[in-house]
Amino acid sequence: MTQPNAQPSALPYRANVGAALFNRQGEILVARRADLRAFEHFPWQLPQGGIDAGEDPRRAVVRELREEIGTDAVEIIGEIPDWLTYEFPDEVVQKFGNRHRGQRQRWFALRFLGTDDLIRLDADAHPEFSEWRWVPLESIVALAVPFKRHIYQRIADAFSQFTTPNGA
Repeated sequence: MTQPNAQPSALPYRANVGAALFNRQGEILVARRADLRAFEHFPWQLPQGGIDAGEDPRRAVVRELREEIGTDAVEIIGEIPDWLTYEFPDEVVQKFGNRHRGQRQRWFALRFLGTDDLIRLDADAHPEFSEWRWVPLESIVALAVPFKRHIYQRIADAFSQFTTPNGA
């Protein structure tokens, strides 16, 4: 429900999952948002998305990967057990209809089991991302929009053990 006059601090957080997807070389997938070109910073981010009512977060993260990058050839290899939150800047609150003040997220580490040709940003009729690439985990904080950097630092700290090639 849109709340046109609500102060952002009075709005709820959106329940969300995030995917730290690692390839066999220990790099992490980042993707460039297709829908935020009007913003000053054309951001890279890790795949993430909403949790449907009654949906288990572990199922939600695999579903979100299938919807956003076109593949669910993954296995869950780690999880941050806490819900992490961040606040949206005012312009993002407005862009998304004054419904949420930010996101409350459960983050998972996943190993990509396929080949790069399985990653299809055009799998959905309304692609969320315009391009993607594999990067070293330690680079994600600098690539993130400022309001998500504390979350990305927590992800980098929590999932550093998955950067070893082949998960060894």
